[in-house]
Order: sequence, then structure tokens, then C-alpha cells
Amino acid sequence: MTKKKLAFFEGYVAFIGFAVVGMLCAFQGIAFAQNTDTLGKVNQLQEVKINEYRVSRQSLSPAPLQLLTAQDLKRINSLSVADAIRYFSGVQLKDYGGIGGLKTINVRSMGSNHTAVFYDGIQLGNAQNGQVDLGKYSLDNLEEIALVSGQSDEQLQPAKSYASASAIYLKTRIPAFDNKKYNLTANFKTGDFGLINPSLVYQRKISDHLSASVSSEYIKANGKYKFRYTNGVYDTTAIRNNGDVNRFRLETALFGQLNKQGKWHAQLYSFLSDRGLPGAIVANKFDYNQRIWDRNFFAQGSLTQKFGERLTILANTKLAYDYTRFLDPEYITLNGFLDNRFHEREAYVALSANYKLTDSWQVSFASDYQYQDLKANLYRFAYPRRNTFLNVLSSSFKLPRFEVQANLLSTTVNDEVREYSSAGNKQVFSPALLFSWKVFEESNFRLRGFYKDILRMPTFNDLYYTFIGNTLLKPEFAKQYDLGFTYQNSFKKQRLASIEVQADFYYNQVKDKIIAQPGANLIRWIMYNLGRVDIKGAELNLKTGWSLGKELAVGTAINYTFQQAIDVTDPSEENYRQQIPYIPKHSGSFLAKIDYRNWRANYSFIYTGYRYNQKANIIYNYMEPWYTHDLALGYEFKLKQASFNLNAEVNNLLNQYYDVIPNFPMPGRNYRLTLNFKL
Repeated sequence: MTKKKLAFFEGYVAFIGFAVVGMLCAFQGIAFAQNTDTLGKVNQLQEVKINEYRVSRQSLSPAPLQLLTAQDLKRINSLSVADAIRYFSGVQLKDYGGIGGLKTINVRSMGSNHTAVFYDGIQLGNAQNGQVDLGKYSLDNLEEIALVSGQSDEQLQPAKSYASASAIYLKTRIPAFDNKKYNLTANFKTGDFGLINPSLVYQRKISDHLSASVSSEYIKANGKYKFRYTNGVYDTTAIRNNGDVNRFRLETALFGQLNKQGKWHAQLYSFLSDRGLPGAIVANKFDYNQRIWDRNFFAQGSLTQKFGERLTILANTKLAYDYTRFLDPEYITLNGFLDNRFHEREAYVALSANYKLTDSWQVSFASDYQYQDLKANLYRFAYPRRNTFLNVLSSSFKLPRFEVQANLLSTTVNDEVREYSSAGNKQVFSPALLFSWKVFEESNFRLRGFYKDILRMPTFNDLYYTFIGNTLLKPEFAKQYDLGFTYQNSFKKQRLASIEVQADFYYNQVKDKIIAQPGANLIRWIMYNLGRVDIKGAELNLKTGWSLGKELAVGTAINYTFQQAIDVTDPSEENYRQQIPYIPKHSGSFLAKIDYRNWRANYSFIYTGYRYNQKANIIYNYMEPWYTHDLALGYEFKLKQASFNLNAEVNNLLNQYYDVIPNFPMPGRNYRLTLNFKL
């Protein structure tokens, strides 16, 4: 090994040694520790009890936690994960329009690359551009969507869970059988834009310790919808073209139990997509011919094993392959049409251990390794390879009314390229501290807060994209501060049955913030650093449940976000202390639901305030506020052992024309019908 590489790995090896020694010292306390209960409610709860657990978890979490359960997902007018996440506070969705348009999210103005997305506990990676298109992930097989600002309070989790400013957790359904051998759920959705969307979930009990699940879905749509357009001289109504979609998803999973001390699951996931890319409506150009093909495959597995009452081990592994082809017949090269093809491979392995020293004190260690490479048919492409090592030493101390957690994350990144020069190596240590305090003995009112220091590495496109990438682009460092409170209560024999409040005030300080803006098309982006961005914000979440009779129940939810995200890089610049692009100061949502016998109704309202699409906050870059009203009405009935559910939706009820991204118009009023069958 060369001296350069030896020096690079010194910090990494030193941290490993320190953590291992710390864990060994902790294990020495086994003779003096007292007997404790089994670790973590999350590993013990059965599916039928999970609703009660979710409510209490939001209140107890030291980091802001927002949840949408399977029942919530059935009610809101959403076709994909991206549609559902719009209802969370602190979230801005970048949506390029239509069913097939790219959809990413930005949490607390930190940028989409600061939000990790986990699928059954293992991160969905994208080293090419760091963007996970949430529009690709269906809701049909999901049990839960969780958004955590900061990091999850779970002690047994991979190091990846500590390595981002916020995280989205997508949890698929775990088979549960009530004296049955199988479960079958079928959905069929149809509606505007030529939508045809059948899906199927089949679960089979193989033995008392083994079960299987198969989930598949097909989406076909022409993507055509009306929008209003003005060129400053005249207004017209046009048809959005080249937004057609053909998608097919198939995933299988096995779930096993190892006696009463362990469990495991393994998954195979495949996603095939062929879609058009509706371009920006500029210079009276309405028709585009660009197309993109996606082929995504991964196999992943997870094993949890307990050793006695104190030690629990978690092992995760994953292999992934992603293929993307982008064709632009309007862009002529020396070899003909622009036809870019990308191949990304990933290998991932993680090992985590949690040990209970006493009833109140736990210590954990997690170590992850990830390999990613990217190949492309681009001229003078660098063919980058990245090795990432993540190690975390974590500890938590819990009393009946007080909890504190602390961890130290080591991030070691080694970039190599086949051609030209790489961005070099990185070694960074990132601390975090979280707390939760129940202020009064008799009241479920809690103060909570956290501090976190985190790193965001530039992506392969940022660094190595031909003619665009810059290996001198700086990594992005962020400091997060959060202070808030939660309150939860339920009332017996009263009309107001329950109330839950979450409020958080936060301050994020970002150095060398990486800003992404679309260039000539959606594949090529322009990346640049803003020296420093200060983000101040507040979030409020209020949920209520009302009992208005034996058969009538009403629920409401209000989410509000205030954000001031300003560029404080250079006082001499015109945009100094002005709002950064695409961040509204005010945004929010309101949801209401009514259940009466077999009927259910749902209303939702989403509001996004004015914002600017460039650094300069001038009238030329001003984007108007937008809001949408959505309605849904459903009826459920049973026929022998089968259950049927019919749901009708009206989206964008007032037919508002708006853009989330400039010149990418969103659909107006549209309709959707869903038939659900469960056996």
C-alpha cells in the first residue's frame, strides 16, 4: 500500500479500533448489569397493534417524525410516494408535471440530496445524480411512509441511517395471517390522461416460520392534459405532449423467523420504464421527442438476531444495477442523435450491534461499506468508482421522563477514475446529539431537540459529467439545530376524542451549498456552490379526532411551514440575504376525513407560497403561489369472505393552472376511479 493510501485509511482504521475497544469494554459490564426487557418495541409489535404504536412514537421521538399509515394512504388522493409526501410539513416537492415527470423532494431547504430514501431499512442509492425519483414508487404494497428530520431514534440501525440530514422510510407490508393460508389484494385504477393501472399483492404462508409475498403493478398513460400558456402577448390553452408512460414493477419477498430470537427477510425488486420527457414550454415550443428508458434491479436482505436479553445484531446486504438510456432526436452529434446510456452498479453490506448495559443505558456500533461505479457512452467519460465506509458509535440513556442520545459518525470516501483526475479522498467525523423530556408527570407534554453535523458528497454527475462536471466542486457541510415540543391526549366519552400537536423551530447552517438547476433538458443539470446559506424555519402539525356518534367519526390534520432560507455568502452581491431558489416562505396543507358506516369522504388542501426560480429575488424570477383542492368519496362492502372498496377522486377541483418548476405546467382538474378487492 502506498504512503498516500496508508495515510488516507489511518483515520478510518483508528475509528474502527476505538469503536471496537469501546464495545468490548461495554460487554465487560455483563456481569454487573441487571436483567432487562427485550430490545425495542419495533421488533415486538404485531401488525394489528401498530396503529397505537405509531401515535405514541411520534410523540416520544426526540427528532421530528411524520407518518402516513396504510389507512392514510388509502384515503389521500395519491398515485405515488411523491404525491403522498406533499402532505408532510417542511417539504417542497419538485415536480416536472404529469405521471411520468421527475419528482424529488427538498426537506427544510437542505436540497434533495440531503434526504436519504430507505426501502425496508436499506437505502435506495443513486451515485450518478443523487436524486431518487419518488414518482416511481407505488403505494399499493406500502405499510407506512415515515419522514424523519435529523435521524431516527432507533438504536439498532445501519450507519447509513445516520448519514443524512433527513430520511424517508418506505416500509412494505409484512404478511399477517388470521387462520388463513394466503392474502390477496387487487387494485385497478383508471382516469384522465389515459390512465390504466392494475396492481396485485399476493401473500402466502408456507410454514409457521416462513411466508412469501409477490407484488406487481403496471401503469400506462398517455400523459396528455390541458394547460394555460401566455407569451406576454396572448393567452392560449394547449395540450401537454410527450408525457406518455409505460411502467412495470415486480417484487418478491421471503420472510422468515429464527426461533423466537431472530427474523430475516429477502427481496428481489425490478422496475422497467419507458416514458417521454415533456420539455419546458418556452419560445412557443410545445412538442418534444426526448425519451428515457429505466431498468432498475436490486436484491437485498436483512437479518436480526438476539443473543440473550442484551445483545442484538442487525446485518444488511444489497446488490443493485441501474440502467438509464436518454434519447434526444433534436440534438445531433457526430454519431447521429444524442443517445446517452448509463450503467450504475452498487454493492452494499452493513453490520450493526446494540448492547444493553442496564435498563436505562444502551450502546451501539454500526459499520457500512458501499461500492458504486458508473459507466457511460459519453465522450471523454471518467468512469468513476467510489468506496464509502461509514462507522457509527452511538449511545442512549433513558429515564422515565428523560432521554438523551449521542453518536459520532465517521465518513470515509475514496474516489477513483479510469480517465483524468478524481476528486480525491475524504475523511470526516460528524457528531449528533438528541434529547426528549417529559416536562410534567401527569401530562404528555414533551420538549425535544437535536444538534447534528452532516456531510453531503457531490455526486458523479457533479464531479465527472463530461464538459459539465468539476472535480474541484466542494462537498456540502451542514449544521442542524432543532428545538420543539409534542403534546398528545385522548378523551373518553367526549366529542373531541384525541389531539396531537407537534411544533418545531429549526436553524440550518449550510456551507458550500450545492444548487442544482435543470439545463437544456432534464438529464443535464447545472451545479454550483453557494458559499453559505442560513435557514430558519418553523413547523406546526396538529391532528384531531372527533366522535360525533356511534357511526360518525371525523378527523382533521393541519400542517404549516415557515422557512427563511437566505444566501449570506457575499455582502457585495445583489442577492445577499435573499431567498434561495424554489423555497417558499409559507406552505401548508389541510386534511379532513369523515367516516359514516361503510362510507368515507376525504378532503385535502395544499398551499405553496410565492418563491423565486433564480438567486435574484426580482419580479422577473417571481413564481406565483399555488394551491389545490382534492376530494375523494369511497364505499366499502363485504361479500362472503371478500372485501370490496370503490373510491372516486377529483383532483385540483378548482382547475388551477400552476407550475412547480418554471415552464413545466401541472395538470388541471382531473378524475380517477379505484376499485379494490381483498380476500
